[in-house]
Amino acid sequence: VLAAVAGIQMPAAPVDGVVKKVDRNAGKVTVAHGPLVNLNMPAMTMAFRVKEAGWLDRLKVDDKIRFVAESIDGTLTIVRLEDAK
Repeated sequence: VLAAVAGIQMPAAPVDGVVKKVDRNAGKVTVAHGPLVNLNMPAMTMAFRVKEAGWLDRLKVDDKIRFVAESIDGTLTIVRLEDAK
């Protein structure tokens, strides 16, 4: 909590999510996810940009994923992605 108050971004822990939509043209994936503590965001379903466009080619609706999202220049972006075990 102190680090957040001081403006220091905490390292983010991966969050579980389920892919709801893949939009290759927009470079986004819609994910139903748990709370994103590093972004002070509750659980919800929303679209994210992805750091690596190639990730969109391997994602499909209903895939279970673990990911880390960060705000990059004001855009919520998935910066780490893995298959959920």
